[in-house]
Amino acid sequence: MMEKNRVSLADCDIAIDRDIFLRNLLRELTGTLEEVVGLDEAAGFVSIVGRHIGEWMDVQYRKALNAGELSLPQVGEVLVDLKRRIQGGFAITSIDKEKIVLVNTRCPFGEKVLQRPSLCMMTSNVFGTVTAENLGYAKVCLRETIAQGDQQCQVIIYLQLNETSNQDEGREYFKS
Repeated sequence: MMEKNRVSLADCDIAIDRDIFLRNLLRELTGTLEEVVGLDEAAGFVSIVGRHIGEWMDVQYRKALNAGELSLPQVGEVLVDLKRRIQGGFAITSIDKEKIVLVNTRCPFGEKVLQRPSLCMMTSNVFGTVTAENLGYAKVCLRETIAQGDQQCQVIIYLQLNETSNQDEGREYFKS
């Protein structure tokens, strides 16, 4: 016998879907890692995953563009495009033979990135891996991050090891 006022679950407005589930899963996983092993170690674990994701994405773009290696302009376009595809809001503010500067106004992790700075290692490693695999070297500096409460992210990718890049704090990536 069916109750008269019973609401069907299919009609309920419950904010659960695959995207929210996966972002919550990553938030809780990185939060647990940050609490158990510390921020630096958690960032290290996320970095390993980010490198693998970066290698996979690099292969996908090279195949799509039928390119052995991507040029500097193509690398910039790829970094913006791959984040767009996962609902990020990255844009290039400048690009030259020394560095690529990007800003981001919308994190792919949404609000789930807040107070989870280890998730930023995903961006660092994907950007660093794609850039280094195609241009030989990258040093990724996360100047501002939404995860740490900034209004936007500012990412500088140095393409050469020099005095300027040595003075900036970041992670280095080399062609494998």
